[in-house]
Formats: sequence, C-alpha cells, structure tokens
Amino acid sequence: MRKLPHAVATGGAAAVALVALAAAPASAATADSQFDVIFPGKKPQTTYYVQNTAGNSGSMTGKSVMHWQIVDDQVVDNSRRFTSFKITTRIEERLTRAGEDHVVTSRTCDWTKLVNDNYSWNLLEDANTCAAPPTVYDGEVWWSTDSTIVYDVEGDGRGPITKELTGSPLIHG
Repeated sequence: MRKLPHAVATGGAAAVALVALAAAPASAATADSQFDVIFPGKKPQTTYYVQNTAGNSGSMTGKSVMHWQIVDDQVVDNSRRFTSFKITTRIEERLTRAGEDHVVTSRTCDWTKLVNDNYSWNLLEDANTCAAPPTVYDGEVWWSTDSTIVYDVEGDGRGPITKELTGSPLIHG
C-alpha cells in the first residue's frame, strides 16, 4: 500500500470540508401547541398535543405530529368521540420577515378513525404524522410550517370546531 504525502492527504481533507460547507445547511424549527376537548356524557376529557416542524435539508419540508392522552386516568366511556377529525399541514413562505404568509404546499390528513380507536396515543409513527409535500427551498424567502385542526365532537350539537395551531419559527438563509 502506497502512503500519500502529508500535504496531499491534508489537501484532500480540506477539499471535502469545502464541499461540505458549500452544501445547503440543514436546519429545522419546531413549535408546540396543545388544546383540551371536553366530551359530552362520561367520556374522559382529552388533551391533544401538536408539534409543527419546518425543515430544510436541501428541500423545504413541513410536518405536524400529534399525540394525545386522557386527563383523568379512568375511561368510563370509550365509544366514538368524533364524527370527524382532520388536520391540514401547510408549508408557507413570506417574501419578507414581517410579510404575509403564502401557502406553497399543503396536505389534509383524516385522523377520525385514529382518534376514535385510541383514547390515548404517545407514539411517533406515520399514522399520527401529517406531512405536506416537500418543495424547493429558496434561501431568499422566510419559511414556516403551520397547521389547522377541524373536528366535530360526537353528540355535542356544536358542529365543527377549528383550531389554528402555533406555526413553526421562520427558517431563512
């Protein structure tokens, strides 16, 4: 095996470092939201937690991950809680830091069956992750991920309720 002179080996390492520095930096920004739902009858009150994450790893990504748990550790009624439960995750851009959000991509996930079949959920899986389609990252604009949940509680007579959740911090550069 032939040994390389020290200068050649060092120069090669420097070239690899320069290529790594020239690549788009990976970054992510996350925000958390939570809300309680009080159900009619003897169904347990439940807290829902949503994490919105905007990410840049060469392309712009956005996802919402939700988990939930009953407030009182006693399930009296485990019947259907929602007639519908949907989340819409959006990747948004702003032309200036204080500018107006513009939706670039979005996806709506129907989690009605998931939340009805599981009165608590603490796992991080595809089933409780709603990801908007990725898009081309442009470092000249400011990016974020936002989400909205629309749910209708079974038997409460109030109709659909909309929750605007906290969007991720802005990513730029």
